[in-house]
Amino acid sequence: MQLTPQQLEQFDRDGYLFFPGQFTREEIKSLTDEVPRLYAQHRPENVREKHSGAVRTNFAAHLYSEPFARLARHPRMVKPVEQLFGEKLYMHQFKINGKNAFDGDVWQWHQDYGTWLNDDLMPSPRAMNVAIFLDDVDQYNGPLMFIPGSHKLGVLQAGHDTTTTSYPLWTINNENIRTLVEKAGGRNGGIVTPTGPAGSMMLFHSCLVHASGSNLSPWPRVSVYLSLCAVSNHIRRFKRPEWIAHRDFTPIECLPDDCLVRPYPVALPWAQGTPESAAQTSEAPLAEVA
Repeated sequence: MQLTPQQLEQFDRDGYLFFPGQFTREEIKSLTDEVPRLYAQHRPENVREKHSGAVRTNFAAHLYSEPFARLARHPRMVKPVEQLFGEKLYMHQFKINGKNAFDGDVWQWHQDYGTWLNDDLMPSPRAMNVAIFLDDVDQYNGPLMFIPGSHKLGVLQAGHDTTTTSYPLWTINNENIRTLVEKAGGRNGGIVTPTGPAGSMMLFHSCLVHASGSNLSPWPRVSVYLSLCAVSNHIRRFKRPEWIAHRDFTPIECLPDDCLVRPYPVALPWAQGTPESAAQTSEAPLAEVA
């Protein structure tokens, strides 16, 4: 899959692209059927909501789940990002975010690169998020919200929020968000919420400011997020566990386009459990660790 000149221009302007129905229901079924099994496991990769105990985020499923290992190598996601960066990619982060019906919690306003810079010492924002809807997403079940064009502002001032939810984020304060939204168009386009059927895909810049509200609807919203980073831009510090910020900088090699409906063999290095080394962290930059 290659982006057209028009899509490249739109991405440069808005900081995101949306592809409704990019994957078929048959392709998505192989993933949705696997999610309950992953969420039921008592592994450190499952981060749970503060109050309900439901899984908020499952990390690194591509290292121990065949369907998600194949998704991590899918050309419909990898090739457009390779095109944008002009080089091979590695998987910086892989997560399955769940918003349970009625009690799915918020994700505060933030830039992903802000966290990757502050925590992981990623040199530059040459990393991209690709999201795939595993459920239908509408205005009711906590869709992602973007501030178009906010990626052009670079890294914004943020505070480390460790209390609002069970997952700490470097978040942007309300006054700055109000200013950003007004500059982007206020109620006339200052916030956009791409919605669509299961199988839809979004590609968005790591500096794009985004958030999502609580899911008070009776419909769940589960999405997969792949954070793909240029190999030359790999992180320089292992402050976070390996299931959150990966340390294998091997370039991704794509599988054929039908990999979600055909059982191509994939490596599952964590199938027997999370290695002890994955939990080891360090505050020192990578050069000092080596």
